[in-house]
Amino acid sequence: MNATKNMQEIPSIDRFSDRLRELDRELANPDLFQDGRRAAAVSREHRKLTRLLEAHERLTRLDEEIAEHEELAGEAAGDEELRELAEEELPELRQRREQILDSLLMAMVPADKSDSRNTVVEIRAGAGGDEASLFAADLYRMYSRCAESRGWRVESLNASASECGGFKEIAFLVSGEDVYRDLKFESGVHRVQRVPVTEANGRIHTSTATVAVLPEAEDVDVEVDPADLDITVTRASGPGGQHVNTTDSAVQILHKPSGMIVHCADERSQHKNKNKALKVMRARLLKAKEEEERARYAAHRRDQIGTGDRSERIRTYNFPQSRLTDHRIHLTLYNLPEILEGELHEVIAAMQDADTKLKIAEMLNSGSLA
Repeated sequence: MNATKNMQEIPSIDRFSDRLRELDRELANPDLFQDGRRAAAVSREHRKLTRLLEAHERLTRLDEEIAEHEELAGEAAGDEELRELAEEELPELRQRREQILDSLLMAMVPADKSDSRNTVVEIRAGAGGDEASLFAADLYRMYSRCAESRGWRVESLNASASECGGFKEIAFLVSGEDVYRDLKFESGVHRVQRVPVTEANGRIHTSTATVAVLPEAEDVDVEVDPADLDITVTRASGPGGQHVNTTDSAVQILHKPSGMIVHCADERSQHKNKNKALKVMRARLLKAKEEEERARYAAHRRDQIGTGDRSERIRTYNFPQSRLTDHRIHLTLYNLPEILEGELHEVIAAMQDADTKLKIAEMLNSGSLA
């Protein structure tokens, strides 16, 4: 990150010190460790804040050292050798300060409260007919391979296959550490440019698929009144087999206040399909709630990495040039085959870095973390 702070005042460290003391008290309570998930979250936050405060202390000491060197370098009289030594050491000290300040400000940026959540990903074929459904299948494979490389688990929630072997739509749950943090910038319209296998004249076609990335909702996040749900059950359809069309297992849920509809027919069990459909419904409602809050905040922002709106075109996959372009941050990479095999680390890191820089700029302009 470049030196963009121009020695501006660092936001107050007091709130972080206060929070660390709260976590110290919580970790001292043996009852905390009866809830493994909560204990892990508290421990992670404690480690992060400890590193943050240590960086702040290093920066304070370094500022004092730089001030001493500047005073020595500016003395007209005195030890000439000492003055030259101070001048010689100042550039390195200032560079170290810049590095520590960058790390400190990055650590001070508030994490998205959903970053550690498991995540529901929905992919839908868009414009382009069969080719769009094949592209949807390619994206599903890409995210599945990415999950596998990170040790995450992928569970299918619902899928509607196309006749050509792709997906009209597919929804799946990704479970693991910091899944939403790494995948949240994937929401939007993905565009592919390539020669379809059915194209006899070798012409390049453009097709699209939409991706929605939804943090998994917990009971405390979204209250769903059973009276607001219209649940219908139908017979599942499929390619054939003894269980097809013999039981009413497919479930469709309508959330009447929002008009959201979720359909699930992946399982032979009606109960399992209902639970999966409810999981997707709650995730969608949580996402809608978060987007409302973000929209109120974003009304005052001119620059955003992305809204998460599935109507926003975010990325192009150009097969003839082996090129991936992310239009939000003007990132272009020429390793498309590897990316489609799940090697998304460079793309994810670039998105996170760009988002963090924007947040740091806002934080410094406002002088706080609010």
